[in-house]
Amino acid sequence: MRRNPWAWVPTLYFAEGLPYVAVMTISLIMYKRLGLSNADITLYTSWLYLPWVIKPLWSPFIDIIKTKRWWIISMQLLIGAALGGVAFTIPGPYWLQGSLAFFWLMAFSSATHDIAADGFYMLGLNQHRQAYFVGIRSTFYRIATIFGQGLLVMLAGNLEVITRNVRYSWSLMFYGMAGLFIAFWMWHHYILPHPSEDSQRYIQDPSLSPSTYILLEFWRTVKTFFKKPQVLAGLFFMLFYRMPEGLLAKVSALFLIDTQAQGGLGLSPAEYGLVQGTVGVIGLTLGGILGGIVASRDGLKRWLWPMVMAITLPDLVYVYLAYALPNSLLIINICVFIEQFGYGFGFSAYMLYLIYYSQGEHKTAHYALCTAFMALSMMIPGLYAGALQESVGYQTFFLIVIASCSLTYIASSFLEIDPEFGKKKEIRENPTDE
Repeated sequence: MRRNPWAWVPTLYFAEGLPYVAVMTISLIMYKRLGLSNADITLYTSWLYLPWVIKPLWSPFIDIIKTKRWWIISMQLLIGAALGGVAFTIPGPYWLQGSLAFFWLMAFSSATHDIAADGFYMLGLNQHRQAYFVGIRSTFYRIATIFGQGLLVMLAGNLEVITRNVRYSWSLMFYGMAGLFIAFWMWHHYILPHPSEDSQRYIQDPSLSPSTYILLEFWRTVKTFFKKPQVLAGLFFMLFYRMPEGLLAKVSALFLIDTQAQGGLGLSPAEYGLVQGTVGVIGLTLGGILGGIVASRDGLKRWLWPMVMAITLPDLVYVYLAYALPNSLLIINICVFIEQFGYGFGFSAYMLYLIYYSQGEHKTAHYALCTAFMALSMMIPGLYAGALQESVGYQTFFLIVIASCSLTYIASSFLEIDPEFGKKKEIRENPTDE
């Protein structure tokens, strides 16, 4: 039976975005409300990037073992169980160890779900529909971001006011998320199509075991990845272009909700959900859309330096916020919108370069390796960002972030990019490119 893509593409990508938001953002706010220090929060939650860093190591197994449909449904059930586990452990005596364990399970399940969902999208739709729904899937991923770090954080904050019990409030919110994922699991078990191409792959050479075959393919992919032209410049760019954001991402969220006595703005969870989770995500989305439009018109090379400036200069708003400590929610919203809009616009250059670097043989596997470096670029600075902030304070920390922007400019200066890459005519000439 044929399935209308509108019945499963939006919900599939909403389900892809929500656990990532839970692991990377909602966990930050929850641990802050539960009294954990900034150093511990950034250290523990940055390690949760690891599944996305090492995702290419087990992605071949998903191609060979079972079907992508099976992986999607199984991972959604595991994510629901992990969310329920977080909710169950929060009120208990071992809330930190228990919740982190279930966040780890959620992170690995979410990373695996990402691989399977993106592969299934290409198998379940023809090329015309893939192109038609690419914007729709991105939109629902962003909606999941707003729903998670916006509405759900607001909900937890309102529950805190109603119940006057922080642990119970966050536990209830995570139980609600678990119920939502059980619903996703049931819905996708019923609605996802069964593409004929989505079948368990068999190894052509019967003399090779599955593990040997995977290792040989992986080694071949890695070897060709590191033999590409400008490999050192490319890796330096992948690791350091987002260095300021790697420092800023987690600490900025903690700064917004930290008390004014500690140098923060003192926003409630509900106010944070509006500022960062809603206004900020809208700014990020609009910046990303504009970045894609101008790059497709004039090419990546033409817009590289404007995008470099866009991803760095707006970080100055946090220097202003740290020194001025404004009480006006409007001013805070404007500042966060500016920073997130600039980041979304500047991040377009990063994503386009990953596509540019991945061109040629094994481009899908090479792109997966690029995304691993992308996750690593956020994981490494995040590990020590909280400890650095606690040692120097918010004001000096944000000045250090501005100083680290020099690495973005240095990394970008080494790139050699084809002036025609990204322009519309390239898309017309290569309509079948992945």
